[in-house]
Amino acid sequence: MHTVVCIKQVPDTAEVRIDPERGTLVREGVPGILNPLDAHAIEAAVALRERLGGRVTALSMGPPQAEQALREAVARGCDRAVLLTDRAFAGADTWATSCTLSRAVRALGDVRLIVCGKQAIDGDTAQVGPGLAALLDWPQATYVRRIVEASTAALVVERMTDYGDEALRVPLPAVLTVLKDLNSPRLPSLVGCMRARRCEVPRWGLRQIGGDAARLGLNGSPTRVVRVFAPPRRADCVRWTDDPEAAAAALVGALRKRGAIG
Repeated sequence: MHTVVCIKQVPDTAEVRIDPERGTLVREGVPGILNPLDAHAIEAAVALRERLGGRVTALSMGPPQAEQALREAVARGCDRAVLLTDRAFAGADTWATSCTLSRAVRALGDVRLIVCGKQAIDGDTAQVGPGLAALLDWPQATYVRRIVEASTAALVVERMTDYGDEALRVPLPAVLTVLKDLNSPRLPSLVGCMRARRCEVPRWGLRQIGGDAARLGLNGSPTRVVRVFAPPRRADCVRWTDDPEAAAAALVGALRKRGAIG
């Protein structure tokens, strides 16, 4: 069974800064990392391969440096990796990203399952997985926290909802988005790291996946990010380090002074 894991290289959130003049993220000098939730998607795909056989392909859309995240996916157990990189893909919103990834999945040819992390920590939209399912016209199960049964014909999964857990039987081909509750990702092995260093990561552009450039990248994005900004500081932080009774009395006094309490 051929499984595709869609992953993303994201800025390290501990290093993210915002340019106050332009209102954009400062990416220069900010290290890129594998989206943390995608590690759980990789583990799910590799574990299913160990149970059912087949192979796992890691797929990502991004600039050339995103190859680093794909090599990490190979080190974690994926069999191969493909990077989608082309100026025609730049500036894509979640819809155009889903379009690009779906074209690549069709180009791969024999995919039976797509696994994605619940969401990326930079955009936090959780829209690409469902977008893929819609464009491919495949069934989907989102927020999967447990895979109960697995075969090459269907999966039985448990997913989280606002009203409790829900069990679904999902016929393949299908799309899953998974939670971190699903598993504990394995660390890259020495053999895996050596294989990741040696492996070829093909770079596919518009020519390889086909499609209309007007529907991809910025041209195919119905939404735009107009501005990114840090919220202004609304209050100073006051910290009392006295004993609890004195700190409580100081807090009450400060609240009374501001008219928050009588």
